Amino acid sequence: GIHRQILFASVGFFVGYQLVKRAEYVHAKVDRELFEYIRHHPVDFQPATEKKRIGQLLEDFHPIR
Repeated sequence: GIHRQILFASVGFFVGYQLVKRAEYVHAKVDRELFEYIRHHPVDFQPATEKKRIGQLLEDFHPIR
């Protein structure tokens, strides 16, 4: 009956809440580790001195016919 639907909805809400909380924790942990790595190795993450134009990034087009 209705009591079972309420029970399953409550259990589903609780399980979903815990899964979202765990996913946010895992993502925060990965972000923290990456930012710490970037902080300790700033040489690896220097911005490029000159920007490349789109023509330098794409290969030349050679039609088949």
